[in-house]
Amino acid sequence: MLLTCSLPSSLFAGETIGLGELDRLIKIHKPQKPVEGFDAKVGPQKSVQLLPDVEPTLFSIPGFKALGCGECHQAEDLLDLSANRMKLTLERLHSIFPELPPAPLKQFIIQSWSGELLQPWQFAHTTYDSVRISPGAILIDSRVYGNATHLHESLHLTQPFLGAANELEAYGLNVRADPKFLILNFPYFSDTVTAFFMPELPNILDRFFARPFREDINVPREVQWFLMPFDEGELEKLKGQIEKMEPLLKEVERLNRKFPIEAAYLGEQTRALSLLLDIAAAKLMPLPDLGALESEREEAFSILEQQFNKLDNTRLGYRVDRKREGLMILTYRMKIKDPQKRLALYFHFLKDRYIGPDGEVNLKVSNEEDLKKFVEEKRVHINRMMKSKNFTEIERKGAEKMLQATP
Repeated sequence: MLLTCSLPSSLFAGETIGLGELDRLIKIHKPQKPVEGFDAKVGPQKSVQLLPDVEPTLFSIPGFKALGCGECHQAEDLLDLSANRMKLTLERLHSIFPELPPAPLKQFIIQSWSGELLQPWQFAHTTYDSVRISPGAILIDSRVYGNATHLHESLHLTQPFLGAANELEAYGLNVRADPKFLILNFPYFSDTVTAFFMPELPNILDRFFARPFREDINVPREVQWFLMPFDEGELEKLKGQIEKMEPLLKEVERLNRKFPIEAAYLGEQTRALSLLLDIAAAKLMPLPDLGALESEREEAFSILEQQFNKLDNTRLGYRVDRKREGLMILTYRMKIKDPQKRLALYFHFLKDRYIGPDGEVNLKVSNEEDLKKFVEEKRVHINRMMKSKNFTEIERKGAEKMLQATP
């Protein structure tokens, strides 16, 4: 399993590319503004059987002529390239997670404009049995990221519900291929890695992000950082620690699929992106000795409990990271200046809150009524998306399937 997860990302990548050429290509493939009369469902398409015993996938390029793509490209070539890329991606996903059912990819849309189904800041977006991806994202993913975005979105297709836990699980897949993905997505991983695997991670993050990037080009800064050389010794060490994290990453996957509604709710209620991974660590890792902090345990737990019980993220639409807020209060009110000591208290709190006497995880929801409202709001959101004129019939059927499966 580890050998498969650690396959070099270049195995599935296109020819590598320099920063200048990447800038040029992204510039001419930026999302366009639809012209008058534009129909987001009209364009070249091709149905391809990607895996045996699964439904064919419909590949399409809406707006191919209207947005001028045909001036430089042959539609058939682009559709074939995408189909081949996704075939390799789905085979790779199955080799990593053979126990998962095949990803239900019924539609793959190359989308050359921004809208409610693919925002300007999104590389790609999995909707319902469908993946939408921009041309610029395809360029970056195939030339720089080793098709990590394609793999990430494919895993989303297998997840039963919505939310931050889905992103954590999918980024957990990406970090196995390249440790730089852990650095770029550090809010999902850094506290667990710092507390149990690499105490020096904050210093690595500081050095990684301190490197200057160019603001006068079209290449996103995170892509520039990914391309820049970095301390290979540090990256190799981080890669080794990620391999040791495999039991925790597997536990995240198990929890997200066993408790999809609760995981999604807690992700939104606490805004702690790393919550499932932190809970997995509290369950599986030997916790640090509190030592002299034992006398402060009760007060610290009370502070964290108060934060984790707050409902203003779900009820009022706030976006406050309750974990970060709690740790900040430990710093300034309780004067606990050592970040490792704060993390020790935090992980003991998680074990006390979410791990039962039998050692199993119980994703405690403090307010069942708020959970019900959360689920109903997600239903309303899905129904609203289904009314979009740009929503395809495949997406609509996929959304209906999710609604039927949601309690």
